[in-house]
Amino acid sequence: MTPYRDLFRSFGSIGLMSFGGPAAQIALMHRVLVDDRKWLSERDFLAALSFCMVLPGPEAMQLATWSGWRLRGTIGGLIAGLLFVLPGAAVVLALAAIYAAFGSLPWVQALFMGVQAAVAIIVIEALLRVGKRALQGRAARVLALLAFAALFLLNAPFPLVILAAGLWGYATARGTATPLPPPPRATHTLRTAALWLVIWLAPLAALWAADAGLLAEIGLFFAKLAILTFGGAYAVLAWMAQAVVEDKGWLTLRQMMDGLGLAETTPGPLILVTEFVGYLAGHRQGGWPLGLAAALVTLWMTFAPSFLMIFAGAPWIARITAAPRLAGALSAIMAAVVGVIGNLSVWFAAHVFFAEVARESFGPLQLLTPDPASLRPGLVALALLAGWMLLRRHWPLPLVLAICAAGGLALHLLAPHLPPTP
Repeated sequence: MTPYRDLFRSFGSIGLMSFGGPAAQIALMHRVLVDDRKWLSERDFLAALSFCMVLPGPEAMQLATWSGWRLRGTIGGLIAGLLFVLPGAAVVLALAAIYAAFGSLPWVQALFMGVQAAVAIIVIEALLRVGKRALQGRAARVLALLAFAALFLLNAPFPLVILAAGLWGYATARGTATPLPPPPRATHTLRTAALWLVIWLAPLAALWAADAGLLAEIGLFFAKLAILTFGGAYAVLAWMAQAVVEDKGWLTLRQMMDGLGLAETTPGPLILVTEFVGYLAGHRQGGWPLGLAAALVTLWMTFAPSFLMIFAGAPWIARITAAPRLAGALSAIMAAVVGVIGNLSVWFAAHVFFAEVARESFGPLQLLTPDPASLRPGLVALALLAGWMLLRRHWPLPLVLAICAAGGLALHLLAPHLPPTP
């Protein structure tokens, strides 16, 4: 049996080194847990990864939680999952506090304008990476195009697009019938799910009972988001950004995009950007004490359901990953996610490269309409440079972000009246 001190040491190092998004994080875990430590077999690791990709939420964090669970049960899962998230969460909290205090300074805004140009390319890179894996066959490509059209042209709700894709994939799946492993005890699964559902939602219920205002609203919003984050953080970012900027008014668009840039530079899952959103929403209304409370509520609502899904679902992995219809649903969702990220790419690029962007209706169509006169050629040039560095030369992401931030500052010094992102 794996000693707890070895779990702390291994997963602590993984949490501190988990830069570069889920692909790099999963590769790091594979090297440590399968190749170096030999705690897990290749087959079990890949089966668990397939299961985590079906679930909403950060798949790398869920895979870490499953790995700890497999090695030392529930305690091991908590150790692994928390150590994967907490280092990055601490860094994001510190950066959010610094940003809230100093982000309004013109030279700080200039730095982040450069980061935004890089973020536009980072999202395109995610689109290419996910598309290469998910678009296997004509049906998948058609599904991705339909998802993009539903979001970009019709402004369809993101959850509806993902649900429709999953149902279509489940209904049309084909596969060889193979004997399924026997199911675990359903009573144990139900007890585990009920326990973790209470653990997850009890703080939210307490906030609403205490009429906690903004904290209760933040808790409910991120609880909903936690069960809709299929296909990674990029898939839900456009919906979240629109909601927190346009519907809730918690952040400006510039702050939302700056938060994404900050989250890209920290260890841990990219969905930690939600902590940045929570802190700034609380800080705007009640200073740093409410900001800190809002950040903690956001973290809890975002990540606690991952423990629920892993601890309740882990015993079912062998049976679930052998079911052709569930595999078909996953493939369809991943194809639709390509369309979702494509919509996010256009949305980000429009708001970075143009100072004024509106959404106009043409019958059932709702289109983004940037003002050509508000084009920012300097940021376009920075984005092209970031594209060359990332897509052609494959330079490290922190270096690219630093270069683009310096470029944004240089643009500010050369053209101090350049309008910031709204």
